[in-house]
Amino acid sequence: MFKKLAIIFVAIFGVLLSVPTIFPNSGKFFPSWIHPISLGLDLKGGAQLLLEVDTDTMFKEKSVQLYDSARSALINRDKGVIRFSNMHSINEKVSMVIRDNDEVSRAKGRLKSELGSDVDIESHGNTLTVSYSDKQRSEMIHDALSRSIEIVRRRIDALGTKEPSIQSQGGKYVLVQLPGVDNPERIKDLIGQTAKLSFHLVNENVSPEQLASGRAPAGTEFLPLMETPWQLVPVYSRVEVSGENLKDSQADFDQNNMPVVTTVFDTTGARKFAKLTTEHVNERFAIVLDDKVLSAPNIREPIPGGRGQISGGFTLQGAKDLAVLLRSGALPAPLSVIEERTVGAGLGADTIAAGKIGALAGLIFVMVFMLLLYRGFGLIANAVLLINLLMIIGVSALFGATLTLPGIAGIVLTLGMAVDANILPFERIRDEVKSGSPTLRAVDAGFHRSMKAVLDGNLTTLICSLILFQFGAGPIRGFAVTLSIGIMTTLFTCIVLSKVIIDWYMNGKNKKIGFIK
Repeated sequence: MFKKLAIIFVAIFGVLLSVPTIFPNSGKFFPSWIHPISLGLDLKGGAQLLLEVDTDTMFKEKSVQLYDSARSALINRDKGVIRFSNMHSINEKVSMVIRDNDEVSRAKGRLKSELGSDVDIESHGNTLTVSYSDKQRSEMIHDALSRSIEIVRRRIDALGTKEPSIQSQGGKYVLVQLPGVDNPERIKDLIGQTAKLSFHLVNENVSPEQLASGRAPAGTEFLPLMETPWQLVPVYSRVEVSGENLKDSQADFDQNNMPVVTTVFDTTGARKFAKLTTEHVNERFAIVLDDKVLSAPNIREPIPGGRGQISGGFTLQGAKDLAVLLRSGALPAPLSVIEERTVGAGLGADTIAAGKIGALAGLIFVMVFMLLLYRGFGLIANAVLLINLLMIIGVSALFGATLTLPGIAGIVLTLGMAVDANILPFERIRDEVKSGSPTLRAVDAGFHRSMKAVLDGNLTTLICSLILFQFGAGPIRGFAVTLSIGIMTTLFTCIVLSKVIIDWYMNGKNKKIGFIK
């Protein structure tokens, strides 16, 4: 009896979750975590942002990496140091003067072998100039655009339920359409940050006079504090631990119940972080995000294990946003918003109304068919079908899913499978009664023997939807989410709930089943 009551309770709870969606004005009677399902851009409209990938800044950073790589190649002690002077980087090209005329050819070969075919090397006497090839630059731009799209998607749609439309445009632009978003300011802040995290040692030898003058010593940068931008912190340019070694980040609370961000490094990052905190006890290190110092704590003791904590006077929402930024990864290049607009529903009110009428007509047709074919059991099947529909809507709303046309397609497909999940046991019951079994035994046998076919059909579809969720994006993932939720609610309502209702209807008696002749 307790099991049956639990099943009924779950069904009622699932239906209640859909009430704010069906009756929008009823939301005030429910707690905040029970809310209506959001409509997608094609049904409700939303915000549209056009972002530009700042490739100029990206190539400036790449030229710094090229400078370091070229320098390391020439001073490689294992292969023999090649003496050079006046190495500098200008206009995304690295130039140097080889001191010995006889070493020019060797230096050129060394650079070519160390830096690969991605660079062009020009020689003018003793001067060598290294730059990325046009082919490599095009590949870098394409890679930056692809990575930016994926990182933006992870930042604003971590669960794959909001169904944003994110696509490239014009070779260096990203078009983002956000359903149901009327004020995109927070989204702009979230996707606009590069989220480049790094850990640096603080240069304690810099005097207040040097800080005030703004002239940083060689190998040192003056970076502003995040909370107080007018206060500068002298940090060594050398990156001790990079955010690329970050494996996970979560919002949490410290001992004083203040929001912080906890970090977990991968094996390489954990080793570097342990070395940093072991060799520099009682020194300060700076946690730098996008060229701003989040905090510069003192290293009190070695920190092994690859776990750290970032504090910086965060609000809880700020800590959550930063954790999302760090978890999704740093953008390969800064993004800037060059156009922002609010878009209307793509389908239009008339099309939406026509879609509602069509869906309702299809539902009524199926219910009438079930009622005529299976009589009383058809009535039970129709009730279960409606409960299934409401549970899909309610659970989707609970998970924060956004309803769009692909999502509606997932619901329609699920309802069709749900009807099939009712027909299979009913036909088995018919066969059992015709073979001479009492109706009570026929009901049990019908559900038991059709169980395998129902499970096989739904689980194979569930596997397909999970694959779509894993490898799809945008509307495809939304379709997969809705379909997966629908399969789970179908298995619950058509196998578990339907059997409970029929058992109560039979009431332990061999009643006559109307659709069996």
